[in-house]
Amino acid sequence: MGGDKKKSAAQMEKSQESDKKKESGGKKDKKQEKQEKKAEITVIVNEDQALKLIKSNNFITATELARQTGVKISTANACLVGLLKKGAVKRAGGFSGHWIYQPTS
Repeated sequence: MGGDKKKSAAQMEKSQESDKKKESGGKKDKKQEKQEKKAEITVIVNEDQALKLIKSNNFITATELARQTGVKISTANACLVGLLKKGAVKRAGGFSGHWIYQPTS
C-alpha cells in the first residue's frame, strides 16, 4: 500500500549530501576543525592595578575584581591568592572559596 513516493530535487540533494558526510566522517572533521581553531589565551592581571582597586574599595571579592578588570574569575582569584601569599592583602571573611579580601596596612 503506497510508500514509494518520488523525492523532490531538494530531498534528493539532501540525501546525497548526507551520504557523502557518512563516507568521509563529516562529524569528526568538524570536531577536528573546531579544536584546531581554538587558541590558548593567556590573560594576566596587573598586580598594581588590582591593588589600586582593592584599596579604593576597602574590600573586594574575586568576582568583583574580575568584573572590574575584565578577566575571568579564575584569573582574578589567582591574582588575589598571589597577593595573599605576598602579604599585600588578607582574608577578611567569606566561606567555601568565596573569600573577601582587604588590603593590609
